[in-house]
Amino acid sequence: MSGGEVAGILVAVFWAILVSFLAVALARLAQTLKATTKLVADVTDQAVPLLADASSAVRSAQTQIDRVDAIATDVQEVTSNASALSTTVASTFGGPLVKVAAFGYGVRRALGGRKGDDASGASDRDQGHVIVGRTVPAARRARRAGRGKRD
Repeated sequence: MSGGEVAGILVAVFWAILVSFLAVALARLAQTLKATTKLVADVTDQAVPLLADASSAVRSAQTQIDRVDAIATDVQEVTSNASALSTTVASTFGGPLVKVAAFGYGVRRALGGRKGDDASGASDRDQGHVIVGRTVPAARRARRAGRGKRD
């Protein structure tokens, strides 16, 4: 065997190994492509119904939002009507009620001055028995009147 024949055999073996590696790589690539095709088909089969359900849910949500918007508009209108009614009632009855209350207070004040022992017309409020919005305890009343000692 000559050197050229040995080199030819080595090149042939090298090409055989290279072709074997390429064949294995192509076989694995074919399997990967088949698995990818199957995966895409499965995803498509599952995604289409999910997208239809999502579209239906979005339409339903839009309908509900439209209803809530209509309700909010009605509530806003009712609120503005109630505010206008409140303003009207306050302006209609507020002034006369204040005048009646002031008149009643004046009458009570005038009648209270005639009944009291004090000639200056001092009422219970002026003597310290009533403070606006609350009653003074008996010990403080006595102290203010100068009849008691400090507790």
